[in-house]
Amino acid sequence: MSFPIIHLRAETKPLERRSPLSPSTAETLIKAGYKILVEKSADRIYDDEEFVAAGATLVEPGSWVNADKDTTIILGLKELPDDGTPLYHTFIHFQHCFKKQDGWEAALARFQEGSLLYDLEFLAKNGRRVAAFGYWAGYAGTAIALLSWAHQILNPGTPQGPVPVFNSAPELVTYVKDAIQGAIAANKNEKPRIIVIGAKGRCGSGAVKFASDAGLEDILQWDMDETAKGGPFPEIAESDIFVNCVYLTQKLPPFTTFEALSGPERRLRVICDVSCDPNSENNPIPVYSTYSSFNNPTVPIAREIPGPEVRVVAIDHLPTLIARESSDEFAGALLESLLALNKRDTEPVWKDAQKIFEDRVKEMKALQ
Repeated sequence: MSFPIIHLRAETKPLERRSPLSPSTAETLIKAGYKILVEKSADRIYDDEEFVAAGATLVEPGSWVNADKDTTIILGLKELPDDGTPLYHTFIHFQHCFKKQDGWEAALARFQEGSLLYDLEFLAKNGRRVAAFGYWAGYAGTAIALLSWAHQILNPGTPQGPVPVFNSAPELVTYVKDAIQGAIAANKNEKPRIIVIGAKGRCGSGAVKFASDAGLEDILQWDMDETAKGGPFPEIAESDIFVNCVYLTQKLPPFTTFEALSGPERRLRVICDVSCDPNSENNPIPVYSTYSSFNNPTVPIAREIPGPEVRVVAIDHLPTLIARESSDEFAGALLESLLALNKRDTEPVWKDAQKIFEDRVKEMKALQ
C-alpha cells in the first residue's frame, strides 16, 4: 500500500488547542515518506510556523472537505460539528459514539459508503490504548475542581466564570496554589480533603499528582479493591472534592446518590467527573446529566439537597487546559501507529479499529 497523505484539520470545538500531531512527529512522518498537510490555525498550541519548519505544507482551514478521498486521511482530535452533513473520507479522531452514547446512531449515519472512521479511543495494542490523554485529563480536572472549591468557599452562590488559559503545567500549578490560599484561610486553615476513584490508572495518577503538586496531603486514593463492594460510598460525602477517573466499560452501582449526599455531615462541594459520560447509561454518578465547559466550568447537580451547593466539573476536553504537554505526550504515543498507516490493511491496530467501526455501523443500520 502506498503512503497516504495525512491532512491535519483545524479543530472547531471552542477552546480546543490540542493536536494529535506535533511538529516533531510530523517531521518524523515526512522523513519516513508521508506528505503532511496542516490546516492553518490560530488556536492550536503549536504555531503554524513550527509545522512549516518540520517540512509540512500549510493549507486553508476546512480544506479537508475537498481532499482526495482515495489518497488522503483526515486527522483530527475532536468530533466534527454536529451539522448532519455526509462524510466521505477516511478519518482519525475521537467521535464519542462507539459506546452508544446519546445520538450515536445519528453520528454514525453521517459516514457514507466507502468512508471510514478510526476512532482514537479504540486504537489499541495488546488490549491497551496506543495513545490517551488520561493523565493530563486527571491533572487538569483536579486543578479546576480546586478552583471551584475555592470559589464556593469565598463566593457562595455566584457564578465561577471562565477558566484562564495556561501555556504550561507549572504555570497552572502556580495559579491554583495562589487561588486556593484565601479559601484555605477562610476554611479555618483546613485544606480540602480529596477522594480520587480510579487512582491507579493514567487519569487517576494525574489527579493525585496535581493534588500533591498543589500542596495537598489528605488524598484518599481508591481503585478496584476499594470499590469492589459497590456504592454508594459515604467517603465521597465526607470529602470536599470527589474526582472520578474510572473508565466506563460496564454499568456499576452508583458511587453516590442524592440520598447519600443529603446527610447533615456532608462536606462535599465539588464533583469532578473526568470520565465525563453524563449521557451514558453506565454513568456511576447519576446526580447530574449535562456537560460543563471552560467558559462555565461547573454545573449544579440535578436536584436541591440540604447543605452547601454541590457543583460538577464535566468538561470533555480537559487536557486542552495544558495543551502543549498533553499534545506532546499524545502525539508521541500515536506516532508508531501513524507510521504504519501505509500498511493499515494488515496492521492489527488499524484492522481492529476498522472492524469496531464497521460493527457499530451494522448495528446502527439494523435499528433504522
